[in-house]
Amino acid sequence: MVFKDYYKVLGLSSNKVSEEEIKLAYRDKAKQFHPDINVGNNAAEERFKEVNEAYRVLSNEKTRRRYDFSWIRYVKYQRNQNGTTQNRTIKDMALDILFGTADPNTGEVKMVNSKKATDGEDIDTGINISLKEGFFGVKKEIVLKDIEGQDSSVTIKIPAGIQNGDKIRVVGEGKKGLNGGKDGNLYLTINIDNDLNYELKGIDIYGKLKLKPYEAVLGTKKTINLFDEDINIIIPEATANGKEIIIENKGYKAERNSRGDLHLFVDIILPEKLDQKTRKLYEELKKIDK
Repeated sequence: MVFKDYYKVLGLSSNKVSEEEIKLAYRDKAKQFHPDINVGNNAAEERFKEVNEAYRVLSNEKTRRRYDFSWIRYVKYQRNQNGTTQNRTIKDMALDILFGTADPNTGEVKMVNSKKATDGEDIDTGINISLKEGFFGVKKEIVLKDIEGQDSSVTIKIPAGIQNGDKIRVVGEGKKGLNGGKDGNLYLTINIDNDLNYELKGIDIYGKLKLKPYEAVLGTKKTINLFDEDINIIIPEATANGKEIIIENKGYKAERNSRGDLHLFVDIILPEKLDQKTRKLYEELKKIDK
């Protein structure tokens, strides 16, 4: 496992930065490597994914605090010229922090029972939720098989604003231990599905805003509903097809009460069939345009 310096990914030289500085750095990098700007550039696409991954971790107070323990150890390791790390690898330290074998307040590593023959195995699986379920939070029932092949169910509470790719650890809900051994843990990776209208990228949401030709030409006011909230959008005159409209703080949930942005791209819908009256109006328009 290669330790990723998420601060460096966002162009930050230190972890002594504010939430606002992280957000500004993220926006700058996301714009630089956005696939729409770097069409066909696979390297830029990978960097864009890495930037979103870094922001997902650093924009959340809890995951950032845990990550910082690993980051501090990593920096110390890099500065250690003789290469000694108290017999612990960067992979060990990162996993200790991110998956809970280290105390999140002190960074002190707890000893783990190494008797694999008696301890229950962990279960690592994924769960798909909708964009709306991720935004508001939801309870999900997970069906697992025990060591005898019998189904057992576990109800998982997924918090509001969980990020795509986040892991939830449920202690003791893995495979049962034998001969007095500890039960394993259940690790759930959250996969947020895009719906028909919107796509989640980091904490920003992307979608299309469908307009009729006359709405794009004359301008109009449109109302869309996202996460049970009506959002009013003013469309100016002569709006071109594909134009991006950014509505700040109406995207997915981020840290505390903040949100990402909503990006809407104008999609002018032409009629499938022209009636006589509509055709005549377009013919008149054609004459005027000459």
